[in-house]
Amino acid sequence: MIERIIEGRRRDLGGFEVSRILPHAQKRMVGPFIFLDQMGPAEFAAGSDAINVRPHPHIGLSTLTYLFEGEIMHRDSLGYTQPIRPGEVNWMTAGSGIVHSERTDPLKKSQGGPMHGMQAWVALPVEKEEIAPSFTHLGEEAQPSDQSNGVFTRLVAGEAFGERAGTPVESPLYYLHYELPTGGRFAPPPGPGQAGGYAERSIYVAAGSVEIDHQRYHTGQMVVFAAHADPVITALEPSTVMSLGGEPVGERLIWWNFVSSSQERMDQAKADWKAGRMTLPVDDTLEFIPLPE
Repeated sequence: MIERIIEGRRRDLGGFEVSRILPHAQKRMVGPFIFLDQMGPAEFAAGSDAINVRPHPHIGLSTLTYLFEGEIMHRDSLGYTQPIRPGEVNWMTAGSGIVHSERTDPLKKSQGGPMHGMQAWVALPVEKEEIAPSFTHLGEEAQPSDQSNGVFTRLVAGEAFGERAGTPVESPLYYLHYELPTGGRFAPPPGPGQAGGYAERSIYVAAGSVEIDHQRYHTGQMVVFAAHADPVITALEPSTVMSLGGEPVGERLIWWNFVSSSQERMDQAKADWKAGRMTLPVDDTLEFIPLPE
């Protein structure tokens, strides 16, 4: 039933810790998902730097930011300035190239507070890697949700169980948020060959612990299911679980913030950023993250 267990690896991003789940040496992608971080949970002191990610570039992917707690201010080279709050979605398609920053608003910095969320990168299909960049902010009303038997479910992106989220996805995928009480249960979308099924499926335990086929899985673990498995996930305590998967888009190169099917295109992106040929966010032009050496 289980293809692989992936342990999140803690990473310090300049005073803020994340758990890095994808890419992993033994499982680089799940469907089109090529990157998955859990941000926090953390509690920032009043006056601390909190989230302070300077302008940086992307190509060949869409980023999806989703929060459980806190707030992040997004600014990009298309001119968008947009705070994201719990239950909302920031969906940014880099395509041929975009630059953005992610920071805590100065007022929020002065107050301090919690931060907890997920950031995913979705690789674009080869034929859409160079589409024009775009940005979409979605409120909770754009994401179908349900509350039954004590289990809260929200479809954050893609399609599942006959519902479709408002995210402008470019390939078949699903991304679900579950809040489970002790004993709460759910099953992921079906596998390949079934109606509404997907070739690759997984869950990530963001908080708490769950049982699958008599085995316990805890906070910080991703469970990747075998193609034709029919699992049921049961919470052993109050738990937050993300369920994600989709259809593969083929192998991808990933280096720093760039994703591409072409090494030549990757090298061009590096050169463009190093030479200053990519536009900085309109309201955030005083600094940027240099190309790593």
